[in-house]
Amino acid sequence: MNRFLSIILSALACTLYNNIYAQTVEVNSEGRDTSYVASITSRSEKNISGLELAEPAKTNVRNLVINRYFELNDIYAERDTLINQAKRNLTGDEKNRAIDAARSACDSKLYRSHFAFPANLGIYLSHEQIIAIFDAMTYNKVQVTYDAYCDMIPSLTDEEKAQMYAWLCEARDLAIDAESSNKKHEVFNKYKGRINNYLSARGYDITQERKAWEERVKARGGTL
Repeated sequence: MNRFLSIILSALACTLYNNIYAQTVEVNSEGRDTSYVASITSRSEKNISGLELAEPAKTNVRNLVINRYFELNDIYAERDTLINQAKRNLTGDEKNRAIDAARSACDSKLYRSHFAFPANLGIYLSHEQIIAIFDAMTYNKVQVTYDAYCDMIPSLTDEEKAQMYAWLCEARDLAIDAESSNKKHEVFNKYKGRINNYLSARGYDITQERKAWEERVKARGGTL
């Protein structure tokens, strides 16, 4: 009896999964400028281009990425509208409270939506594939920065490399929700400062290491 029930439940679970998998993810483009939609669509297609996906997963994943860009834009646009209204219509402490409230509301919406994005991608992708999309959406800064530090300081220990990589992954997790490319780069620059402080505390002279690195790169015909 238990085995029969288990088979029935497994069949129902497979049916439900297949139904979800087969559903089409629609692009939330209503009311948006067509050129903006085209730009985000092109960017999203590039972000998933490294994945070998069959239909309908390919289109659904692309559309999830598109909708995430739209969602972030809407969250930040609402924050900016509320802040601008406060600056125009309020003064003193009342204005400051309204601005703080707008920023807090923005942070809350970002937090609530942060986990839904990878969860939705997880219907179609493995964890490794999701990370690949996150890397693409953050300009592959994790690997680029990690490789640069390893090239700059060849004597880094495995422990130091592991700590550095962990911080860069943390930076990616924050940068994925940033409102612009500049803000994404700012997140990574903040963590690069943390890495520099960490390495300096462990006896590395970052200024001298970078100078020697520049000379090595120049000698092999490259530039930084």
